[in-house]
Amino acid sequence: MSLAGKRIVLGVSGGIAAFKAVDICRRLTALGAHVTPILTEAALHFVGKATFDALASELAVTSMWDGPDPSPHTTLGKSADLILVAPATADLMARAAAGMANDVLSATLLATSAPVMFAVAMHTEMWEHPATQENLVVLRRRGAILVEPVVGALASGDFGKGRMADPAEIVAAVVATLGPRDLDGLRVVVSAGGTREAIDPVRFIGNRSSGKQGYAIAEAAAQRGASVILVSTVGLSAPSGSQVVRVESAEEMSVAMHVAAADADVIIMAAAVADFRPSVVSSSKIKKHGGAPEVVLEPTTDILAALGRTKRAHQILVGFAAETNDLRANALEKLRRKNLDFIVANDVSAEGVGFEHETNAVTIFACTGDETTIPLTEKRAIAHAVLDRVVAMRDRAH
Repeated sequence: MSLAGKRIVLGVSGGIAAFKAVDICRRLTALGAHVTPILTEAALHFVGKATFDALASELAVTSMWDGPDPSPHTTLGKSADLILVAPATADLMARAAAGMANDVLSATLLATSAPVMFAVAMHTEMWEHPATQENLVVLRRRGAILVEPVVGALASGDFGKGRMADPAEIVAAVVATLGPRDLDGLRVVVSAGGTREAIDPVRFIGNRSSGKQGYAIAEAAAQRGASVILVSTVGLSAPSGSQVVRVESAEEMSVAMHVAAADADVIIMAAAVADFRPSVVSSSKIKKHGGAPEVVLEPTTDILAALGRTKRAHQILVGFAAETNDLRANALEKLRRKNLDFIVANDVSAEGVGFEHETNAVTIFACTGDETTIPLTEKRAIAHAVLDRVVAMRDRAH
C-alpha cells in the first residue's frame, strides 16, 4: 500500500464540509495509513465522534483534557508524518497563521515539524476576504500545502468558489506528498474502459467496463512520479498528472496504444477490449420495420498479444483477465500466450468485484511464477498493489 506505515493526523474543523472528512478518513485507512482524527468542538456540531472512532486507526481526540494522554498535542505532533486539516475553515487557518493554540487541533499544528496540508472550505466572500488571503500567504511561506477550494454549490444555497475539493483529490494530494516516488522518470501507458464496436450510427456492441480500475492505476502511477498516458474510452475526469487520449473502438485503441507504447517503460492494458465487431457497419440507423437485422461478427485485433510480440527488453507489460470460471488456468494461459510480465485476474461474477464497482479483488500472476492474491478492497489499493509488483520486478532487473 502506498501509505503503509504513515501516521496521519486528520484535523476536522467546524464547517459543513466536515461530512466529507469521513470519506477522507476511510480512503486513507484503505491505503494503509494510520489515521488519528482530531475533531474541534465546532466540528462536533456537524459530525459525530463515534463515526471517526469506527473508521480511524484509533479513537478520535476532541479535547486537551479528557483523554489518557496528558499532552496529546505534542504526542501527535511529534509522531505525525503529515497533518491534514479537512475542512480547513477561515477561522482555523487564521488561528494557525497567528500561532494560536486554544484547542487541541491548533496546539497540535504548533507542536509538529511534519508537513501540514489544509483542504480549504468556506463561503466565497470569506475566501476572497483580504484577511484570509493574507493568512494564506503566511501559511504558504511557512511551508503549508494548500488544497484550494473549487467552484460549486455551497451552504445556504449559494454558489461560488469555496467548496472543499473532492475527497479523492485531497487523498491524491496526501499520496503525492507522502507516497513513494519509485516511478520517477518512467513513462507509463494505461488503457481503460470498454470499447464500443458500431453496428450503425446509433447502436454498438459493448461491455460493462466502467474504466474505474484503469483510471485508478493511471492516478496511482502519476502520484508515484511517472509520466502517464491514459488511453480511454470513458468520460471520467482525467486523473491528476495524466495525459488522456480518447478513443472508442478496438481499432482506435490499438492504434493509440501502439503509438504510446513505443516510448513506454511500463504498459498496463486494463481496458476491456471487444473480441468481436460487426463486419459491416450501416451508414444510417437500421429501422425496426425492416425486421431484426443479421449482424455478422469478425474478430478484433488482439491488442495485448500484439504488444507482447513487439515488447522490448526493458519494457514491462501487464494485462488484465476478467473471468467467470477457471480463473487461474485461464489467466496463466493468457500470461504465457501473450508474452506478459504480469496478468491481473479477477472473477467478475463475484460480489463487489470488477465491472462498475468501486472495489475489486484480484490475483496477480507473474511470469516468474509468483502469485499474489489481493482480497476485496478499493480499486485505488489494487492499483498500488499492481504498481508495487512492477517496481519490484524493475528493481530485480537492475
